[in-house]
Amino acid sequence: MSSLQGVERSALATVRHGLALTPEFRRGIVVTLLLAVLATAGRVIVPIAVQQTLDTGLAGPVPDLAFIRTVVLLCAAAVAVTALCAYLMNVRLYRATESSLATLRVRGFRHVHDLSVLTQNSERRGALVSRVTGDVDQISVFMQWGGLMFIIAMGQLLVATVLMFVYSWRLALLVWACFLPLMVMLPRFQRWLSGAYTRVRERTGDLLSAVSESVVGAAVIRAHGAERRTAERVDAAIEANKAAQARTQRIVATVFPLTDVVAAVALAAVVLLGVRLGLDGDISAGRLVAFLFVITLFISPMQIATEVLNEAQNAVAGWRRVLGVLDTPPDVADPGPAGVELPRGPIEVSFRDVGFSYPGGVPVLHDVSVDIPPRSRIAVVGETGSGKTTFAKLLTRLMDPVSGRILVDGHDLRTVRFSSLRRRIVMVPQDGFLFDGTLAENIRFGRPAATDDEIRLAMTELGLTDWLEGLPAGLETAVGQRGESLSAGERQLVALARAYLADPDLLLLDEATSAVDPATEVRLARALEGVTRGRTAVSIAHRLSTAEAADEVIVFERGRVVQRGPHAELVRQPGVYAELHASWVSAAHS
Repeated sequence: MSSLQGVERSALATVRHGLALTPEFRRGIVVTLLLAVLATAGRVIVPIAVQQTLDTGLAGPVPDLAFIRTVVLLCAAAVAVTALCAYLMNVRLYRATESSLATLRVRGFRHVHDLSVLTQNSERRGALVSRVTGDVDQISVFMQWGGLMFIIAMGQLLVATVLMFVYSWRLALLVWACFLPLMVMLPRFQRWLSGAYTRVRERTGDLLSAVSESVVGAAVIRAHGAERRTAERVDAAIEANKAAQARTQRIVATVFPLTDVVAAVALAAVVLLGVRLGLDGDISAGRLVAFLFVITLFISPMQIATEVLNEAQNAVAGWRRVLGVLDTPPDVADPGPAGVELPRGPIEVSFRDVGFSYPGGVPVLHDVSVDIPPRSRIAVVGETGSGKTTFAKLLTRLMDPVSGRILVDGHDLRTVRFSSLRRRIVMVPQDGFLFDGTLAENIRFGRPAATDDEIRLAMTELGLTDWLEGLPAGLETAVGQRGESLSAGERQLVALARAYLADPDLLLLDEATSAVDPATEVRLARALEGVTRGRTAVSIAHRLSTAEAADEVIVFERGRVVQRGPHAELVRQPGVYAELHASWVSAAHS
């Protein structure tokens, strides 16, 4: 089960909790409800006018045309006021809904970013996007249409019931006796639909995830000839979504016709009993005709209720998924204003008995104690799975340790404000992710106020001027989605320039030069010498040159620090580093 599944709540509790998170919807709701009452009450004017016309205007030997004219004019005025109230109610409800759902989207999106990388990775990206887009859209459909119709329908049901009892309590009881069994069954139908629509929203998230991954990974899919397997996976997601939708619609198709059947039975029963009461003199012709008009006002809300039930359960299922995100506590929380604001300057880092393990997994770091002095250049090496990448994620606080502490300039990393931490520590990941935009926009990402001249100066200091001038539009070159218009090496150049322009005090490089060609690597090596001067620099090293250029090398094996020291010293000692060095040398000469 996803870690973002959330607490299972009843439909009412889900809606109540959702509304508590969207105060914009509740603001001014009293006026909106008052308009709904006026709009609903206006609908009984026509039956009353018909009854008065038949029983009073046409009762005498000569029709009272003045009375009939007055009734018609009053009826027209009431209908106009009703229409105006309905218009104002619609406008207010739509504004409140869009405002509240915008708040919900923003909260959902920001909360996703507050979650640790570990928590985010527990949910597929497509399904996570679905929670703050498609699921919120489903809530919007209900609140703007279903919620509106429900307000009107309930008010109309109440007014129609009162009027029916005024005209004939016997006929009113007959109508209620016909519809009461259906009302008793509605909670059971609600539970069926709730479970069915929850499965639909889950399958929709799975489908979006499968499709998005197949689009993003199209090049890899083609390179490995996996088109058929990928198509089968997408087809399976589509089929599962179709099956969930079909099952839900079967339930809907069972529930909805029941209202029409009950309505037909109630109408027939009223006609039969009404005629009998009329013959006995217990009800006038005008009242009977008006009662038949009122029955349509009573039946309509019952039919709408079943349709609203359908939309409501779909919305509740979406609301549960959105609340599942919002209710997930951020395990890497920003201390906010109460946190520490670190001054600028070279950073000193200390790991104190740090341990880490993934949920349900074995420990991947064991009692790591390491001091990284200010202005030092540290290379972190080790075999795949040795814990060096986890070490880097903990240092940048993408995750928090399970045990022990990480100190930055003597302060526990968990007490440092994110705003301060992200300015002072910048990580250049191995994949060099770029956003869809221009080269300048991507380089400026870590320092939005930087001018084009400052960007060009940074490129010059990195020795990248020739490369920049060789691009079709220079700084205005479009990089495409995920930077796909550039090569892997060029994306790394942009990522390095971005980090350099951000001017951090600690630069963490996850082998940032691993994807560039030898000539570019030499140029970057010279530039990085200037970039790291005066700063603390930590490199996750996969190349011999990175380890050789470091002041010290930290060697990881099976989650433990097993060696530490200068390259020249470690290479002469028997151990893990000597073996890694030998394999690097062998690979370089092969």
